[in-house]
Amino acid sequence: MRFSFVLFIAVILAMTGYSCKEKGAKYIDQGEIHYNIDYIGTFGAMPKEILPKNLIVSFKKDKILFEMVSLFGNSGILNLANPEKGIFDTYFSLFTFKYYYAAEPGELYPGLEAMEGMVVRKTTKTSIICGFNCKNAEVTFPSDRAKVYDIWYTNEIKVKNFSASTPFNQIDGVLMSFFFFMGPYELHFNAETVYKKDMADETFERRDKFIRVSREDINKFINKMISL
Repeated sequence: MRFSFVLFIAVILAMTGYSCKEKGAKYIDQGEIHYNIDYIGTFGAMPKEILPKNLIVSFKKDKILFEMVSLFGNSGILNLANPEKGIFDTYFSLFTFKYYYAAEPGELYPGLEAMEGMVVRKTTKTSIICGFNCKNAEVTFPSDRAKVYDIWYTNEIKVKNFSASTPFNQIDGVLMSFFFFMGPYELHFNAETVYKKDMADETFERRDKFIRVSREDINKFINKMISL
């Protein structure tokens, strides 16, 4: 009986994903990566408890969806890239307000202008995250070149142009530990689990019921949300 119970638990763990404490599946080309989010700074009057706790990145070859959504008011930000259909969208939602911005290929995601001017330097440091061999790069900003931020990425997940519309577009690999500046705030993302799964093409289609707006407007909405 005890052996059967242990076997059952082992099967459940195998089905749910690849923990960062275990060896991940190498060279998958579709699935999900789940990251936890650490917030640094004071986000207006909004308690951190109601901010999104996770970033989920869905991918299928060169199709990518970054999804950061809070249960509070169904609010959040989505970034969608589907090069085959020319879709490079950013979606913003807060309660009943739903807007999106359609960008050009390679255009930086809205809300990340505070990261302009940064310098990325690849190093020889290595690490293992979620079972994947990762490389390191150090990031500095003009305001304080003495302060160094580390990012980690892997070439063992087969996603094309993962970072193309992020500030780390010179990194040829999948980001496993990284950060974004949104206005004066820092968001740090660390991969927790990598799931190998078949992703439906509909996951990467343009969303409906969103109103198209300019980049300037979507930036205003994003800044208002994080400074409530």
